[in-house]
Amino acid sequence: MPFATDADDTLLAKAAELRQAFHLDAVERDKQGGRPVEQIRRLLKESGLASAQIARKYGGQGASWLTILRIVREFAKTDGSLAHLFGYHHLPLNLILFRGSAAQKEKWLIGTAAGNWIWSNSGNALSKTSSGERTATGWIINGSRPYSSGSHIADYIQISWENDGARLTAAVPADRDGIVIENDWDGIGQRQTGSGTVRFVNLEIYNDELISSPDVPLTPYSSLTSLLQQSVLLNVFVGSAQGILEEGRAYTTTSSRPWIYSGVERHIDDPWIKRQYGDLYINTLAATELADKAARSLDAAYAQGPSLTAAERGAAAIDIATANVYAGEVGLAVSSDVFEVMGARSATTANGFDRFWRNVRTHTLHNPAEYKKRTVGTWLLTGEFPVPAIYR
Repeated sequence: MPFATDADDTLLAKAAELRQAFHLDAVERDKQGGRPVEQIRRLLKESGLASAQIARKYGGQGASWLTILRIVREFAKTDGSLAHLFGYHHLPLNLILFRGSAAQKEKWLIGTAAGNWIWSNSGNALSKTSSGERTATGWIINGSRPYSSGSHIADYIQISWENDGARLTAAVPADRDGIVIENDWDGIGQRQTGSGTVRFVNLEIYNDELISSPDVPLTPYSSLTSLLQQSVLLNVFVGSAQGILEEGRAYTTTSSRPWIYSGVERHIDDPWIKRQYGDLYINTLAATELADKAARSLDAAYAQGPSLTAAERGAAAIDIATANVYAGEVGLAVSSDVFEVMGARSATTANGFDRFWRNVRTHTLHNPAEYKKRTVGTWLLTGEFPVPAIYR
């Protein structure tokens, strides 16, 4: 296949096996939406991949971001929702690593590695729709948070709320009383991510569950969380382009019929079809190479730990922004243009090829390319790196 998995990487080889299992009912699950319990809470957990990125000293496997993001990409070849959930699982884990206390790291990272816990978040920074009241032992939280991706299949949830103008964050078990999963996500794509509303009804948070403090300054290292998020998204885009190109190629070589005026007996002998597939492959390969370059930049920044400088963080941010913009554009183009060369009979709900475009379209709208292009252009013209913040 044109985008074969690196068989020498045992984690990627395991991810490729999982992708085959996910592929068996990917189209049907996309139609149904809901909760991918079997895929996440059993298959992913049993694979051990949930703890792959956790450092060895906490019981994990110490995998690089390059490997983790290639796993995201592998899952996205058939199911963007599962790729998203796996990737976002790492965001709260690394928030704990960046800003948690030594005791919290011991508790949650070791616990996750031992139990293959799945993490999610319900702390959308743009929606200040939950608040907390101080108690003798912690906080009581009420309100809600939208875009709570993964909350419907999680063991632990990172939640956020506002108090006196400050945003606070904590980690709590997903089955704690006071957490209500609304299951109201109805996106046109990413239908199994559970990216809907979580309500908090007198939810009790204990002092030792609060991650860091709002008065602790953000450092280049602790601000890497936003770059992790952007890296997950761009690899969902790239994996989706790879996946539809592989499925489109298989369909074209076995089922597509030549156009009546093409003058050829086989669809794949049409020079137009050959040229079009060449173009789709070249663009997808370029997006793949940029994604790998960005992942290596992230690994280099991550390896610096708390000594990471603003300039080193900024250089990684530019690589990731560049890859993100191109991956989104290629993902949208490939997942749309491939229909033209597969032919009219490919555009059925039974084939389910449209899931790739819907998944990419849904995610790219949450992260407009226009502003990332401006970020890259500003850096190119002035040398100014983006100020660490949400989405950058």
